[in-house]
This record gives sequence, C-alpha cells and structure tokens, in this order.
Amino acid sequence: MGRIPCCERESVRRGQWTPEEDTKLASYIQQHGTRNWRLIPKNAGLQRCGKSCRLRWTNYLRPDLKRGEFSESEEQTIVKLHGVLGNR
Repeated sequence: MGRIPCCERESVRRGQWTPEEDTKLASYIQQHGTRNWRLIPKNAGLQRCGKSCRLRWTNYLRPDLKRGEFSESEEQTIVKLHGVLGNR
C-alpha cells in the first residue's frame, strides 16, 4: 500500500527550469494561490510534477524570499541562539 503517484513519469519534464516555466508558475500562483500542488502543474500548463513546482516556488520564486548575506543583527541573533541551543 502506498500513495497514488502524483504524476505520470513519462509525461513529466525533468532538468532545469526555463524562464517561461517560472513565469507560468508564478503567474498561476499569484492568481489562484497554493492550495493543491498536485493540480497546479496541470492547470498552469506545465509538464512538471507537483512536488517540483512546490519546491521551485518555495526555494526560488516566492516574492518574500530574502537573498544575500545576513545583516549584523541577524548574525548576532544566530550566534546567541547557537550558544543557548547548540547544534540541534
């Protein structure tokens, strides 16, 4: 017993994402939200797996995603918490 596969392996595109795919995914999510990741690729016109779309959105395309180095206050907070909690 297991889960039903989220996509057909033969019809799924693998490898690097193109800028056109990024645009399709971002515009679809901005209009409809992130309710059902299994349906998003089909409804957005992408030949990708739902998991791939979710990871692409979460790790690269989210508008609130912060990139770059930590600020001085963020770095001090990290060092302080590491001293209290250790490497958990």
